[in-house]
Amino acid sequence: MRLVTYRADANAAARLGALSDGQVVDLALLAAAKGLVLPDNMLDFIDLGPQAVRSTSELLASFEGRFPVGTAWPADNVKLLAPIPRPRKNIFGIGLNYVEHVAESSRSLDTSKDLPKQPVIFSKPPTTVIGPGDAIEHNAKITQQLDWEIELAVIIGTKAKRVSEADALKHVFGYSVMIDMSARDCRRAGQWIYSKGQDTYAPFGPCIVTADEIPDPYTLDLSLAVNGVTKQSSNTRHMLFKVHQLIADISAGITLEPGDIIATGTPDGVGAGRTPQEWVWPGDVIEGQVQGIGSLRHPVVAV
Repeated sequence: MRLVTYRADANAAARLGALSDGQVVDLALLAAAKGLVLPDNMLDFIDLGPQAVRSTSELLASFEGRFPVGTAWPADNVKLLAPIPRPRKNIFGIGLNYVEHVAESSRSLDTSKDLPKQPVIFSKPPTTVIGPGDAIEHNAKITQQLDWEIELAVIIGTKAKRVSEADALKHVFGYSVMIDMSARDCRRAGQWIYSKGQDTYAPFGPCIVTADEIPDPYTLDLSLAVNGVTKQSSNTRHMLFKVHQLIADISAGITLEPGDIIATGTPDGVGAGRTPQEWVWPGDVIEGQVQGIGSLRHPVVAV
């Protein structure tokens, strides 16, 4: 399934939906049409566990695309939000997780040229999250070096505490797209949270594709363009630490819970690594995509 959070109009509440043949289907309303009950928000749905994904897929299929009046809208007629508009916890970010990005970062960002022996983990607060089409804020009083990073996002589905690498993918609910915006001149004493954790610095969406539809997360093309010019183009097979390794490593000391998000790192091609260095400015448009999931497009605006 391709799950979204949407508003039917500007004044409507955010609700859980599924994309089906160009329509957004409201899952709570669709379930009610069959005398069933489903949550109206993403986090409560994730909390239901894997069986909810299977039964909801069967529910959608049972209508064969002919959904009852009042339960579905053309996708172009609704506003998509971030799939999880307000995560319960900070997003787990992974730094230096593609070999070529390690090399470019060592040249321009004072990081080590040696490959990390363990995942490099930082975090982004819930207030960084914005949904499809929302503006990325550029505060010139704080940064003159606003940079881009396209990433595969992993959403945890079941509690993971000290799990093995072999069992780690069983805890994945689904996958999405995230753009990890980074103010390169805001790093503080080697710490990244202020650089990467400012408001609007985590464009997220447009949907969550459930894990059953992406059996191999290590074959996905990902790319990013600024003003229509491709800056990053790679594949998740080039991750240094794979998704199952990241989950095992984090969960060894930090319990991962349903709805937690891991942004799995970016390939080379970021602005800081280019010659000369490039940054985004108000008026620019950033577009990022991951194969099999979807794309995000965001304007950069001055604040």
